[in-house]
Amino acid sequence: MTKPHERVSHAERETAARMLADATGAGYLTAEEFDGRVAAAYGAVTRADLDRVAAEIPPEWVRSWERSRRRAEKVVAQQASARKHLAAYLAGSGLMIFIWLAVGVATGAWYPWPLWPIIGWGFGVYHHTKPLRQARQLRNEGGLPPALGRGVF
Repeated sequence: MTKPHERVSHAERETAARMLADATGAGYLTAEEFDGRVAAAYGAVTRADLDRVAAEIPPEWVRSWERSRRRAEKVVAQQASARKHLAAYLAGSGLMIFIWLAVGVATGAWYPWPLWPIIGWGFGVYHHTKPLRQARQLRNEGGLPPALGRGVF
């Protein structure tokens, strides 16, 4: 459990400012209130200071915003992981094909052995990206609620 006297980081101040921007967009704050609260958020030293900037915003909306933010961060991390996996797959496949060509030219052995690891690894890449494709499809069909703040799909 957090303690009101704990110090906050710059990242937590940035998150509070994004939440205030979304709360203003949702109509919970006026532009003048937003300006004052964002200044207070960037000047916050403790958790109690950050809690004060969210005063009068419905707690259920703040919890919903926080869940959406965490879900968006998770999706961004999954996308980065899938991109790295795909890049490694393409680099590894290219290397295996190069080795196959070099061996084929040098010895005349042209059995297409890279085909098997490339297909197997390809299944892994396909299944690694499957949840991302399903989430994107649900988003396009309107099956998921719109993300608060920045869109990630």
